[in-house]
Amino acid sequence: MDGGRFKLYDQLELQEFQDKYVIKSVESPDQGFSIGRRDGNVEPLNGDSSPSPSKVSTIYGVVGTIRLVAGTYVLVITSRKEVGSFLGFPVFKVMSMKFLSCNEALKFSTTQEKKDEAYFRTLLRTVESTPGLYYSYEADITLNLQRRYKLAEGWMNKSIWKQADPRFVWNRNLLEDLIESKLDGFVIPLLQGNILIFLFSFNCGLSFQAAQLNLKSSHVTITLLSRRCTRRLGTRMWRRGANLEGDTANFIETEQLLEHEGFRSSFLQIRGSIPLLWEQIVDLSYKPRLRIINHEQTSNVVERHFHDLLQRYGETVAVDLTDKHGDEGQLNEAYGAEMKKLQDVRYVSFDFHHYCGNSNFDNIKVLYDQISEDFEKQGYFLVDTEGNILEEQKGVIRVNCIDCLDRTNVTQNFLAEKSLNVQLQRIGVLTSSECISMLAEEHGKFRALWAEQGDEISLEYAGTLALKGDLVRYGKQTIVGVIKDGMSALSRYYLNNFHDGVRQDAMDLISGHYSVNRNNPSPFQLNGFESLSYLPVASALIVGGLTLTTFTLQNAGRNTQQFIASVICAGVSAGVMALVKANGRQFCSRPRLCGLL
Repeated sequence: MDGGRFKLYDQLELQEFQDKYVIKSVESPDQGFSIGRRDGNVEPLNGDSSPSPSKVSTIYGVVGTIRLVAGTYVLVITSRKEVGSFLGFPVFKVMSMKFLSCNEALKFSTTQEKKDEAYFRTLLRTVESTPGLYYSYEADITLNLQRRYKLAEGWMNKSIWKQADPRFVWNRNLLEDLIESKLDGFVIPLLQGNILIFLFSFNCGLSFQAAQLNLKSSHVTITLLSRRCTRRLGTRMWRRGANLEGDTANFIETEQLLEHEGFRSSFLQIRGSIPLLWEQIVDLSYKPRLRIINHEQTSNVVERHFHDLLQRYGETVAVDLTDKHGDEGQLNEAYGAEMKKLQDVRYVSFDFHHYCGNSNFDNIKVLYDQISEDFEKQGYFLVDTEGNILEEQKGVIRVNCIDCLDRTNVTQNFLAEKSLNVQLQRIGVLTSSECISMLAEEHGKFRALWAEQGDEISLEYAGTLALKGDLVRYGKQTIVGVIKDGMSALSRYYLNNFHDGVRQDAMDLISGHYSVNRNNPSPFQLNGFESLSYLPVASALIVGGLTLTTFTLQNAGRNTQQFIASVICAGVSAGVMALVKANGRQFCSRPRLCGLL
């Protein structure tokens, strides 16, 4: 505790013994706990003296523990980076993590259990490199500003994990052992998303006619904070749409915070996959077909999703940016049909590619004209220097495209800029006739802030930087941007087809969507042979066949045997290609722990 406010231990000492790990606070050495290397049991320190450890190192937090087939593993933060402050409290980004093994019982396991443990450990190595994890030792960063001011007095004196919104605690499933052992000073809720902070300098009373005047400088801090929901955590192709509870994939609450001379304001937006039951299974094609899952619960799923939003955010406007033709068009039509059944949510369909394609970004104003009345009525949250609430945000805009990445980023950036202008005018930084776009340097910083946010969110979900980043940064596409988008699109294709199955398993394991039970059959034994392992063989046959075909064709005119050899090589190549194409799904990396819903 620090002046009545709860504070976590921010620097820890990790001591390694033959039979246990000991983790202590550097500032309060009597505070800590041990973890048995044989059984993984967590026990608070009892003051007994121990022999000298074999190794001592500094760590910066304990993310939690997870039990697998034959042992327990402890995840610790090994390096961090301070990225700024949230409402005056330092915020850190996790730069590296490491699992400590407490699995000496593995030697007594069966052959299959050892195989399973080995695969689970590869998943843990994937978890160690999870991007976009943030935390604070002194403040809960999962709650938006408006919710914080609505909480009962004394709430901030509670343990930080008790303050947190469980939807946005990435490591919630890993904290159980620490919480049960009442080690509140070591329980760090991690947020996945992003926190970007910039200091802007504005000129008050700006006059373009009198640019030579010495004008008073005004400093404004803008923080962009995105919070990823863990209820349907996953990768781009393996977590689409909603589950039966109404939780959607890639659901993110984005808050734009503004601080100026004691005033604080906040503007919230949300994004999330279309809340229907649908899938888009990878099959080696560049753009796999979308499939809507016909289910008797579909209407209930949509209703549950929006009921939850109405309870949390108030009046909701659902903006759908998907195409109105092709596969997207079918999904757009099905979504629109379900939304007609809801009386208290407004649904707006805006074909982004139709209106804003070919770099016609200014046409997004067509969308704004449709929602401006609701947008202005919803407003933003504002408190003065005394903490008095001057304005409240009375609703939220929910934006989606197919991935809820690229088109969504462009649209949310546009709405955020609209809100920022109103807020800056309200607190007197800008006059009613001024806007941030008049200040080229500051407007560029603001756009860059949103572009970086889009990149980080995309890395977490799709594994690559966001597409259409130029539209956010510059309001138009550039040649360099087109090339970057092409590279990112190819990277997405590779990751989605050949890597994301493992990433999805890692997310399902760490989030608790899959629980390891030693008494259950092996999840890997049930799935039979791994078709992915045959892909290199098939690829080699195709490349080799095409090479031989080319070589023999050059000599085909010399004799009949060369011509027949060319035909055979071409036939084998075509046959293997047809086989791979027909069984594309089987050759892709697939998750093996959980189903799609």
